[in-house]
Amino acid sequence: MFSLSLTAQINTDRVLLMGRNALYYEDYVLAIQRFNMVISAKPWLGEPYFYRALAKYYLEDFQGAEIDCNNAVERNPYALNHYVLRALCRINQNRYALAEEDYQKAISINPLDHNSWHNIVLCQIELKEYARADSSLDMMLHHWPKETEQYTMKAQVSLLRTDTVQAEKWTDRALELDDYDGRAWSLKAMFQGNRKEYKEAETSLDKAIVQMPRTAALYVNRALARYNQDNLRGAMSDYDACLDLEPRNYLAHYNRGLLRAQVGEDNLAIEDFNFVLELEPDNTIALYNRALLLDNIGDYKGAIRDISAVIKDYPEFWDGYRQRAAIKRKIGDVNGAERDEFKVLQARLDAAAGKKYPVRTRKKSEHNIEDYAALVEEDKHEEENEYVSEYRGKVQNRQTELRPEPIYSLTYYRNLSETNTYVAYLQELETLNNRHLFPMRLYLTDNEAPMTEKQTETHQAAITSLSEQLDKKPHDKDMLLRRALDYYHIRDFENAVADMDALILENGPDPMALILRAQCRFAQLEVSRTTANASDLRLGYLMVVQDYNKASDLMPDAPFLHYNIGCVQVQLADYLAAQKSFSRAIELDSHFPSAYYGRGVAYILGGQTEQGLSDLSQAGELGLYTAYNLIKKYSQTKK
Repeated sequence: MFSLSLTAQINTDRVLLMGRNALYYEDYVLAIQRFNMVISAKPWLGEPYFYRALAKYYLEDFQGAEIDCNNAVERNPYALNHYVLRALCRINQNRYALAEEDYQKAISINPLDHNSWHNIVLCQIELKEYARADSSLDMMLHHWPKETEQYTMKAQVSLLRTDTVQAEKWTDRALELDDYDGRAWSLKAMFQGNRKEYKEAETSLDKAIVQMPRTAALYVNRALARYNQDNLRGAMSDYDACLDLEPRNYLAHYNRGLLRAQVGEDNLAIEDFNFVLELEPDNTIALYNRALLLDNIGDYKGAIRDISAVIKDYPEFWDGYRQRAAIKRKIGDVNGAERDEFKVLQARLDAAAGKKYPVRTRKKSEHNIEDYAALVEEDKHEEENEYVSEYRGKVQNRQTELRPEPIYSLTYYRNLSETNTYVAYLQELETLNNRHLFPMRLYLTDNEAPMTEKQTETHQAAITSLSEQLDKKPHDKDMLLRRALDYYHIRDFENAVADMDALILENGPDPMALILRAQCRFAQLEVSRTTANASDLRLGYLMVVQDYNKASDLMPDAPFLHYNIGCVQVQLADYLAAQKSFSRAIELDSHFPSAYYGRGVAYILGGQTEQGLSDLSQAGELGLYTAYNLIKKYSQTKK
């Protein structure tokens, strides 16, 4: 009886671990299947409900995730993470009061949980309870007086309370503490822009963009600062940068269209206004601007159509009548032109009291057709509420770290990149593929794709079939390799390693078996990296390096093996060894972008920022454009 219970316990633990492995590698459907099995076997446990909730959260099933969090809380009301995840689910359903209740529970468990305090403030802001938000921030200042985040949030609350003087004081205090606070520089630029200090605002936005290069709004704001200094090309380049990040950004398309028109790029400007009108078909100001451009390129019929639509909405828009009259004369419609010109004469626009001078910019909510040539800016500066959580973004990116790109792994599923087109070649893999050993083509890639439910079921069925065959031929090398790959794909790393152990024990060192065993061990270590004992992690990483070294002895000319070794050595904090491994990969293939990137990371971590930036630049040139984000960040800290 005891042995049966113990076996059930071990199996449940393994299934839970497999579910967590799948969760880490974004195989959410597979993860949910695993957690379902654990819940069915042991419905009194809170942990599988929490992890299933997390999988649902990443699939954006916030309601289902909240229900699972309820079950997790019911079973274990003392786990902080249960409340934190439920709060995030509630925030995504705009239920801020309930989310705040969860965060209050979290800080009752751990009064120094910084993320929960941060999110309490944001919930209070959403509820427009600014006095309470200010009070919460005072508590944060008491606990963390040296962190700038509280000061910029105090500035945000002051702005919401229309106290701009106090808001700027809090912003200046943040910058005194940290000259690299991008949010504070963004706020500072807003105050400077309001005072028409456009040159100073541009400088502040330069600093903000270095720290937050992926924030599209910063480029829009800098474009306006440049425009107000008559730097049209600079403003256009900023709108280009914004649209690279947010292709559907309304302000960037509209304003870039106006600037393109000013520099004579009429067809490109028309493309921008076409996009704006797709988003807002009733935007008469955009329609009129497109009409002027259509006139310029000789599409008179289209121009008259657009202007007529504008005049229908604004029957006293006299510039529209003038423009339409001029176009009608171009196409020989003299009578139509004279009717429009007579309308203009009747309006007596030149009366002194009626004269109006053009403006350079207008607010987004302002729709005065007379200001059709003015660039658009947001009605008010609004900081985007960014809820802090270890569950934002991909699971494996919970902590922002300076680390190499992923290792190269054997897999049936890969994502193709439009930028990083590097292909790692392995002759032994080609040989196996040409033998049609595997049920589908096997790839060597650093960009593995998550699987569908159907693909998962296929691998599970293959494991069953191969296990039956291996019962009769337990040492069959090919079947062990195939089953290990199937185990890997359902995230059962322990069994995959066991199969490779058996293959190597029976057949001696085999390069493919060593590579697969190393990647499975590395994958398991990555999952447990934030929770495992440091000495256990170190021993595990050393075993991975040992396998890759043995494989490299058998295949000395494979660059990816030295790259993988370098990645593991970074995890071991052996940066000098990592630099040597990446250098060897580059010696074997000078067009290996991830190797330059990895060596750049190793240099920076080792304190050699200048050399690191040089390698990152080379990685960027070879198509690994994520390198430029690190370049922007660390170019400010080089000696």
